[in-house]
Amino acid sequence: MKKTLIAMILVGGTGSRLHEITKDTAKPAVSFGAKYRLIDFTLSNLANSNIDVVGVVTQYEPYDLMNYIGSGTSWDLDVTDGGINFLTPFARNGGVIWQKGTAHAIRQYFRFVKEYEAEYVLILSGDQVYKMDYQRLFEHHLTHNAEITIAATRVSESEANRFGILELDDSGYAVGFEEKPVRPKTNIASMGIYLFNTDVLETVLSGAAMDEEVDFGKNIIPKCIRMKRHVTAYMFEGYWKDVGTIDSLYRANMDMLDDRDFLTLNLSKNLPVYSKSLNLPPHICLQGAKVANSVIADGSVISGSVIHSSLGYETIVESGAIVEDCVVLPGVRIGKGARIKNLVVNKNTVVPENYRLTPGGITLLDEGNLKRLGETNG
Repeated sequence: MKKTLIAMILVGGTGSRLHEITKDTAKPAVSFGAKYRLIDFTLSNLANSNIDVVGVVTQYEPYDLMNYIGSGTSWDLDVTDGGINFLTPFARNGGVIWQKGTAHAIRQYFRFVKEYEAEYVLILSGDQVYKMDYQRLFEHHLTHNAEITIAATRVSESEANRFGILELDDSGYAVGFEEKPVRPKTNIASMGIYLFNTDVLETVLSGAAMDEEVDFGKNIIPKCIRMKRHVTAYMFEGYWKDVGTIDSLYRANMDMLDDRDFLTLNLSKNLPVYSKSLNLPPHICLQGAKVANSVIADGSVISGSVIHSSLGYETIVESGAIVEDCVVLPGVRIGKGARIKNLVVNKNTVVPENYRLTPGGITLLDEGNLKRLGETNG
């Protein structure tokens, strides 16, 4: 069925900078803000933008993510003439061709674009925290007669070398692009969100060999700018966090706790963010529990103190335990008398009774480093 605009979400990366958190989990399936997963933001943006043909390009540890998304019902993306389509690695004559860069991943599944005869293709990441109406991006693309539009935002000069950096002329067209430059020329960062005219996308992807590593930021975008393609930037002014490291995961959760109106998550209007219900009972605070400026997901039982922290589903905080300035992922048990601070606690970790760990910097705590990092006062 012919569609004007379809979306493809890249979720196949290993997420190695999140260390043990993504050891057996795709990064977009990582918990955020107690009740959400990172993929919720991208899927909700699509639903709110009325884009209902979505290809989810998987590779690394896809099971949990695919099981969570299912048919897309929780995001109202379970439509009969499109909806969620999982694009998984496949074997062909000569073996399995694994993804070698973001652009290579899209090229592998370009037949999905052809199937819907799409005129435009929106390429997204599944591991970012933000709200965006993609229809405004689309309108900008059309108004500027662009062939490629890159969603961009201004970042601090100190972190500009973490991103692809754009140089723009006075009309907002790109005249330069450099991926993670040592000395950034501007602070205008690509969000890794690209809108292509389909014919242009097909042309630039066909120029590389099938087994060649090809990435949008490293290869395709710089090449298109050099070729004088009409590449424009859509400047995004709202909150955006690329959650690719332990520190960024922690900081995004703290941003949520520190802002009562963070992304208007508490409101059902203004581009709501949807998540899949796990049908768990509400969290319980037992006698003696203390909770301050925290978010606690369903299925949790609190007997100790939780201060300025985010607790995922089915977390148990036993009596006398103190959890402060922490991001606790689902299924964690924190033993009696334990005290932890400034941590991201990996899912299913069991923190022993009377355990102490309050580092000065942000630290990941999991079953593998409990003894090395902290101590138990018996």
